[in-house]
Amino acid sequence: MWSGPRNLSTALLRSWGSRPDAAVVDEPLYAAYLAATGLDHPGRDAVLASQPTEWQDVAATLSGPVPGAARIWYQKHMAHHLLPHVGREWLDHPSFRHAFLIRDPAAMVVSLDRVTPGPTLADTGLPQQVELFDRMAQRDGAAPPVIDAADVLRDPERLLRALCARLGVPFDPAMLSWAPGPRATDGVWAEHWYASVEASTGFAPPRPEAVEVPDRLAPLVADCQPLYDTLADHRLP
Repeated sequence: MWSGPRNLSTALLRSWGSRPDAAVVDEPLYAAYLAATGLDHPGRDAVLASQPTEWQDVAATLSGPVPGAARIWYQKHMAHHLLPHVGREWLDHPSFRHAFLIRDPAAMVVSLDRVTPGPTLADTGLPQQVELFDRMAQRDGAAPPVIDAADVLRDPERLLRALCARLGVPFDPAMLSWAPGPRATDGVWAEHWYASVEASTGFAPPRPEAVEVPDRLAPLVADCQPLYDTLADHRLP
């Protein structure tokens, strides 16, 4: 699942992690991203110590056997972690099914700016999402599945059923709720970012996406909009 930041991605991680037939992994390229960029994110040292810092090592693991007795391996990725120097060929592994999680650009950018002031277009993950979407559509001869965070919140069961159908796996009602609290599968950064998810027991009620965009963020929202629209044209109904 390729998501941008502030896009409901951790709630979806909880959803898939509730399936008895699924293993999950949380942002496995994060340490490699921090090591390459030098960015000082909260908990940086702990993140670097918790994961491989070379993307090749991450790719080899993710392309390997599904952990334990699981049949599905749900891999939650932040698309902006896919830096230009990271190879793409491993993503064509025949067992991979790629999907994309998007959110209205104005709401996403304003939310992102609160936690990462002054974001850039690359920080939104949208260019990388469109790049991967085009790659997989060309490879497969069909558009990969796209889901919008607002649609998921409006009708979680319908969207998850549609997503599962497109991915070729059965829907499991266990995906609609989960126990509160942390998970061993959460990244070590959870203490900085996951308080709301840790308190949750399911998808939150729909939230209004109309926001007031400050003038300084308006150019970024404008740059995001056509990329979002490219993906949104293919979102599951």
